[in-house]
Amino acid sequence: MRSERTADFEAAIMANLAIDVTIVMPCLNEVDCLAHCIANARVALAAIENELGLLGEIVIADNGSTDGSQTLAVGLGARVVAVIERGYGAALNGGASAAFGGYVLMGDADGSYDFTDGVAMICSLHQDSADLCMGSRFLGGIAPGAMPWKNRHIGNPLLTGLLNFLFRARIDDAHCGFRAIRKDAFLRLGLTGTGMEFASEMVIKAAIKRLRITQAPARLLADLRDRPPHLRPWRDGWSHLRYLFMLSPTWLSAFPGGAAIALAGVVMLVALAHLLGMMHARRRSAQAGRSRRASCSRLAIYRRSSRLPLTCRACVRAIDPWVAC
Repeated sequence: MRSERTADFEAAIMANLAIDVTIVMPCLNEVDCLAHCIANARVALAAIENELGLLGEIVIADNGSTDGSQTLAVGLGARVVAVIERGYGAALNGGASAAFGGYVLMGDADGSYDFTDGVAMICSLHQDSADLCMGSRFLGGIAPGAMPWKNRHIGNPLLTGLLNFLFRARIDDAHCGFRAIRKDAFLRLGLTGTGMEFASEMVIKAAIKRLRITQAPARLLADLRDRPPHLRPWRDGWSHLRYLFMLSPTWLSAFPGGAAIALAGVVMLVALAHLLGMMHARRRSAQAGRSRRASCSRLAIYRRSSRLPLTCRACVRAIDPWVAC
């Protein structure tokens, strides 16, 4: 049975009313969290309408759920878009591509984000002419137990720092799953990532295409799942890292090339130092030889002039200690 909200949404489409904002949630067996997330998204859309006068919709990008998530979402007034290709990125790509709104707000369907934080992101797109507004969990705050220690203090800072270094994105949290983007900017990016690397790809291509990127605080809450998350830190971290270098071939070739040049320079310096050392040693040897020959000449002159019976070299040295021959 269709809800009144679903009927209202379909009536709006039939009346050709424009949808301005689409909230997209990727979904794979999230039946335990969807009711909370959709209700929270409706509160956010109401705030966006009150503050900016923009109408919104909720799209659930379903990635093959088998727990009845689709039926629950439709019953709660959301629009379900079936995405056949598996993966977090594939689901977001399919949902955003099917969005009616000119602004797309993306967030996970596990209760880890408060969609009301997205009001500021939509304001950044609508009023400040930003193309992409990233959520920053480090600015918004991270609830206890919401993010593993290694992700918070090692993985995320390292990957975000490397992304900023390679592409000059200038953001605090490149892998936040809560972000807003203009629909036309999203289509221009031509995103292809199907996994978690989709998050990095969006930021990298936006930086490459010189889109205006801003950021806003986004609180990270403990999710509502009763099962492990879909994220696999080591596998997904490697996917992000590989994507960074794939999309930055200049740096990928510059680092090995620079290292090779530096090594060649060190080898040349060592060889030059060795050559100079050999030349200096030969010069000293030649000077020593000239000195010995001069000493022998002095001794010969001394013998002829003094006509002393010299029995041994010690006698000569006793007479003239300077003689070294």
